[in-house]
Amino acid sequence: MPHKEKIAWMTLLWIAVTYGPYFVHVALSPPEPGVMPNLPQLWLLALAAGGNGVLHILGRIGLRIAAPDDARAPADERDRDIERRSIVVAYYVMMTGMILVGMVMPFTTSGWQIVNAGLLAIVLAEITQNGLAAWSYRRSAA
Repeated sequence: MPHKEKIAWMTLLWIAVTYGPYFVHVALSPPEPGVMPNLPQLWLLALAAGGNGVLHILGRIGLRIAAPDDARAPADERDRDIERRSIVVAYYVMMTGMILVGMVMPFTTSGWQIVNAGLLAIVLAEITQNGLAAWSYRRSAA
């Protein structure tokens, strides 16, 4: 399995582990409207984002230690093509979400709903980018 594919799968796993519980919690018990700042919600968001960052850094270090030659190998044409295609699609996912968050939602909602919708747009873009990359590697390997 190529190093870039391992990174894509690892990123998808860490997103599921960190942001999955955050969004489940937000869906099951949404923050009260008008209560700003909501410190418990802010701590939960910081825990999800910080945990994702720490797990991602540790995962990359682990992959580099496990296969140092793979980690140092330069990206070939296939790697660059997969990255380019997956980033283009993820960009449109993120821009659609940000247009909804920045241009539509301020007229109907406020506070944590906008914050969580913006975060969801970013997370969905990351899932799209890494999911397409992992799928492209699997498809080209078959």
